[in-house]
Amino acid sequence: MTDSTDPTEPDVDPGQAFAEGTTDGPDLEFYGGPGMSALPILVFIAWAIVQTALLRISSEEGLVAGILIGLIVGMFFVKGSWTDYANTIFEGMTQPVAVTAIVAWIWAGMFATTLQEGGFVEGLVWLADVTGVGAALFPAITFVLAALLATGIGTGYGTTVAFVALFFPAGILLGANPVLLFGAILSGAVFGDNLAPVSDTTIVSAVTQDADIGGVVASRFKYAIVAAILAFVGYIVAGPLLPGLDVAGDAQEILIDESEPLGLVHLLSMGAVIVTAVAGRHIVEAISWGIVVAVAASLTLGLSSAADILVFQAPTDAPAADALSALPIVEVVSEDPTVGGSIVEGAAGFFTLSILVLFIIAAAQIMIRGGAFQAVLDWSLDNVATNVRNAELTMVGSTALINATITINTAAEVAIGPYISKIGERFNINGYRRANILDAQTSALGYIFPWSGGVLVGYTTMRQLPDDFDWFEASMVVNPIDVVPFVFHGWLLVAVFVLAAITGFGREYVIDRESEEVARV
Repeated sequence: MTDSTDPTEPDVDPGQAFAEGTTDGPDLEFYGGPGMSALPILVFIAWAIVQTALLRISSEEGLVAGILIGLIVGMFFVKGSWTDYANTIFEGMTQPVAVTAIVAWIWAGMFATTLQEGGFVEGLVWLADVTGVGAALFPAITFVLAALLATGIGTGYGTTVAFVALFFPAGILLGANPVLLFGAILSGAVFGDNLAPVSDTTIVSAVTQDADIGGVVASRFKYAIVAAILAFVGYIVAGPLLPGLDVAGDAQEILIDESEPLGLVHLLSMGAVIVTAVAGRHIVEAISWGIVVAVAASLTLGLSSAADILVFQAPTDAPAADALSALPIVEVVSEDPTVGGSIVEGAAGFFTLSILVLFIIAAAQIMIRGGAFQAVLDWSLDNVATNVRNAELTMVGSTALINATITINTAAEVAIGPYISKIGERFNINGYRRANILDAQTSALGYIFPWSGGVLVGYTTMRQLPDDFDWFEASMVVNPIDVVPFVFHGWLLVAVFVLAAITGFGREYVIDRESEEVARV
């Protein structure tokens, strides 16, 4: 699969694509050895567990403080000058994979908030009401629809933003359990991230394993569909068992008041995103077309005003306030001048999360430059991957480990991909199989760990709902730690590959027969 004369040696170090360039040894040295380079990320993980699980505090600002303290603590264990350590922080924060995720969040946020202002939630409530889709079935239906959207547009993050902003409040009004509903949304995102041909994780998993994307997608469908069917059944069973929330006031009256069939016109907006993405256009372009269609539909049908989408609230003493006040997007206010509307609010809602993720990626970069990452992989390769079954289980476990420390699933894939290639080639495992093992774990666990990008982007979107709906209370926001057991498709996808590694289901080799090394073990 590679041009290397020794298939047991990688062409590049595992962190090469993630951290530019390679070195013969760690770029950073720590007192206590390479393992201490993992200290910043370990401090953050401990902080996140204490804050969200033990103290029950859901705060992105608190998590930002946790990663900053972790980075400061790690600095005291660096040998020699701290300058290289500081430069590594900046190096990590400029990684393209992190910036790509942030851009997708911001664009998806603008899109979802614009659809919110255009009455799409009200349209969903009306549709669910007239078709008889009640609280019990809503999470299962949401899972299927989220999976379809994520597969179509290739971004689980964007799907999570859109569905939390639109389907989550609709489901709460119908009486669905909020934690189960959030888990269903994340599960749909997992499905699409794992299977979509245009997904970043699909592309990275194929490229790092020297496999073609079409073949990878075709070969992984059998794993994804088994997990999806079981997850769908799980949501059907759990839906009636888990109670919903008491919405302030008369729930049925709110349901009727919020119902607006005209809001379903924004199915065209979502369709525009899907069609453009499937046509091969960049996700930023696809979502931009969705925003354009949504704005045009809302203004044409009177679903929202221009000021709902973008408004300049200028103070009375502004030089051009009176002259421009006739414009529909300019208002003169006596206090608190600002720029608002769905476009601004949709983008601004992800600024804190963006900062958090950049610092987490910086901490991961320190772990790579300090040697902790390489040390763990070398140990597992030498001591655990002793036969084909153990090799595949090692792939699953090591990918899970790196996903616990690098919260952006694409970044985790880039970092671990060459190692998966190395261990797979040692036992002549087919590139499709390697890519499938790699992508399943990163797609699944990237939406399970409470501090992962997929969970946090959904939580961030949810925190904005009390400002968007009068009836939505802050107590309805789901704590990230609570949703962990309910991401059914994510857990089942991991379980499918654990069982596949143990039983050999779906295992293929580079050639029709096993290599001599494989045959001996």
